[in-house]
Amino acid sequence: MKAQLEEQLKALPANPGVYLFKDEQGKIIYVGKAANLNNRVRSYFGTSSSLSSKIQQLVSKIQDIEFMITNSEQEALILECNLIKKYHPRYNVRLKDDKTFPYLKINVNEEWPGVYITRRIKNDGARYFGPFASAGSVRKTLRLLKKIFPFRSCTKPINGSDKRPCLNYYIHRCLGPCIGAVTKAEYQEVINQVILFLEGKQELVLRELNHRMTVAAQQLQFEKASLLRDQIQAIKRIIEGQKIAITLRGEQDAIALAQNGGQAYIEIFFIRNNKLIGHDHFTMEGTHDEKPGQIMTNFVKQYYASASYIPPVILIQYPVDEMSVLTKWLKERRRGNIKLQVPQRGVKKRLINMVAENADKGLLLVKAKQANLEIITSGLQELKDRLCLPKIPLRIEGYDISDIQGALAVGSMIALEKGLPKPSHYRRFRLKMLAGVNDYAMMQEILRRRFKRAIASETGWANMPDLILIDGGKGHLNAALEVRQELRLDSIPIVSLAKENEEVFIPGKPEPVDIPKDSPALHILQRARDEAHRFAISYHRRLRYKEGVTSILDDILGIGPKRKKALLHKFSSVEAIKDASTEEISQTKGITLALANKIKEYL
Repeated sequence: MKAQLEEQLKALPANPGVYLFKDEQGKIIYVGKAANLNNRVRSYFGTSSSLSSKIQQLVSKIQDIEFMITNSEQEALILECNLIKKYHPRYNVRLKDDKTFPYLKINVNEEWPGVYITRRIKNDGARYFGPFASAGSVRKTLRLLKKIFPFRSCTKPINGSDKRPCLNYYIHRCLGPCIGAVTKAEYQEVINQVILFLEGKQELVLRELNHRMTVAAQQLQFEKASLLRDQIQAIKRIIEGQKIAITLRGEQDAIALAQNGGQAYIEIFFIRNNKLIGHDHFTMEGTHDEKPGQIMTNFVKQYYASASYIPPVILIQYPVDEMSVLTKWLKERRRGNIKLQVPQRGVKKRLINMVAENADKGLLLVKAKQANLEIITSGLQELKDRLCLPKIPLRIEGYDISDIQGALAVGSMIALEKGLPKPSHYRRFRLKMLAGVNDYAMMQEILRRRFKRAIASETGWANMPDLILIDGGKGHLNAALEVRQELRLDSIPIVSLAKENEEVFIPGKPEPVDIPKDSPALHILQRARDEAHRFAISYHRRLRYKEGVTSILDDILGIGPKRKKALLHKFSSVEAIKDASTEEISQTKGITLALANKIKEYL
């Protein structure tokens, strides 16, 4: 041991506090807490045979020690959580990407509160719900709330004097406070229902909605009553989905984990008012050589350090270290009594077993995704090598065309980013400049339009590809190269993939590139080609359907937009109208028997 470390060990006090280990670059590689700093830190430098391989590796990296004294072990625990979150030390068990968890926020102090996503909890009197594992989790919850409760999703000032409401008002997703269509009291009722719903008190929401529906029906406000009925049915479907075979009681969280090497998958179920109202999962890193109890301890500390709500009972799969210290800390955070339990039998044990099974399945899914990403990464590297690209093609754009003898010609552009589809960057093209069948000219039109917009820096078109893939053979490739030269975009590589023999052609080589059929590189190109083809076909079908509708029904005298809409609503397609009898057609709203005869004759 270095003389510097020996001197630092001698200076360690016997107080509670937090210690930090640093490497030769001065980077913090481990943060720990202790009831007695002297005893705890010295334990790392004892006989190496008594230490795990992970701790032995940690000790070999330690070049400097720092410590901070606290008044109590509980204070040390809080400081430890904050420092781990701040520095993400390599050798600590830590939540993956836990810089800031997302929450749902309802600012009840506003006149017209909304429900928003935030990553910061403030002491501002607002209600917070979370944390959620990811932005995807919280957005999914927000979408569900918006389908059930008509609160506003805009952030503009509300004065009730707007001339027109937004689309949400017309589809009954907002009560229209901007146009004065609802009172503050009525709007506040909706916000109160959202809060009760997020608290798991759906029965109270149902009771209130049923009462309001009955009153609306008695007052002959049938449209309002029907909207309330739809809300009630939506909530009942959710409650039905929350039922599980295990009979639950009260409010509790149930936590279990699955571990594999340096990664642990944590599953947490949220039980409120005797129902499973939701679940979430988290990934923890740095778990090499860590026992399940240690992983559970770190998760409980880090998760509940930022949780907006702590239930009175927390069920855990494994005993945590220093149960009494953690319980006391949680009690202070909750401001009420709390129990940390490791169920051994009965209903709670069956619940933990179910959570553990979900964790096992979740870890398998994570591993499968990671394996898939590894395959994609190797495939992108292989593409760079086999196609002699200047860099790994992190963004690949695929192009295809679809038409019937030149009619309704359309084109598609799709994007793969890091080998995965990026649907928000897909684009469709309705080809306008061509007459007759000319696949090469159609492909050139698509490329010109796409890259002229990019050159002009139009919004949504500025992302430039690392590789362009054309569906077709050498002829299609040469046509694309002409456009590249014309627009002076020679730095963008272009290749083509011919479907017949899955041959890949690159500029300057008459023969296809040798890529094995089972190669991840070829699979990425096939995925881009097939996705571009699918996207082009779907657009072409939609235009064919639209063209068929407009060219036939709109030519019949006496058929306007309303009657056309009624016919299509009843029969779904022109073909179905053609197959229907005159009597069936005449039963459509607005269609007389005489007009039905005219339609039948025309079709």
